[in-house]
Amino acid sequence: MTTVFESVIAWRGERTAQIRAGLSLGFVPTMGALHEGHLSLVRRSRAENDLTLVSIFVNPTQFDNPVDLAHYPRTLEVDLSALRAEQTNFVLLPQETDLYTDDYRYRVTENGLSTELEGAQRPGHFDGVLTVVLKLLQIASAERAYFGEKDWQQLTLVRGMANAFFLPTAIVGCPTVREPDGLALSSRNRRLTPDDRKRAPELYRVLLSATDAGAAACELGESGIAVDYVEDRDGRRLAAIRFGDVRLIDNVPLGGHA
Repeated sequence: MTTVFESVIAWRGERTAQIRAGLSLGFVPTMGALHEGHLSLVRRSRAENDLTLVSIFVNPTQFDNPVDLAHYPRTLEVDLSALRAEQTNFVLLPQETDLYTDDYRYRVTENGLSTELEGAQRPGHFDGVLTVVLKLLQIASAERAYFGEKDWQQLTLVRGMANAFFLPTAIVGCPTVREPDGLALSSRNRRLTPDDRKRAPELYRVLLSATDAGAAACELGESGIAVDYVEDRDGRRLAAIRFGDVRLIDNVPLGGHA
């Protein structure tokens, strides 16, 4: 049975009882619009912990574009049905007023990696991400939290934050889940036009085949795809492209498949 909590206080009471009973918890923070990638994190958590908590919260502070926030898909009933099918123990649906009682006056800022790549394209994005993740990790009080490797920069920053602030929750990265044609699963994929959906897998193919980041950016551009960046760093090739107002990111390990 899946138990849904809308109250942070009620959840924390539940978690206190679990800790006293010696039950381990895995935590999967999400913004909803769940797909197989999210569900793979839930399965990993269930395999490694006594209990699993999933949160669903569309975090407004990480959107630099109000239009993007307005268009973000919200499919709560479908999400809850999927989580029940996966035998998720608990779902937390926090309210913005609960998470941001300070009106976002207090926030987490990282001054290095967060200003590059996605951070350069989306000012303030990672302040919002790190702030809400810190809040959710504190609320969940889980032994482990699960994040997908598709958002590699985010995963790296969350790990760094957890280490910097001595958080007891282990940050677990999980492999990117892809469509049969290679497109990384993303809630944004549903906003692609049919024609753009056919073209989108070119990103994964080029990231794997190009000799270097410059060649990858050039090949994508020559195919008519708008490129925000392609960079090789820390053993990964990371990229962001755009189809109209839909922005997709992906990454692959250098010299290997993802």
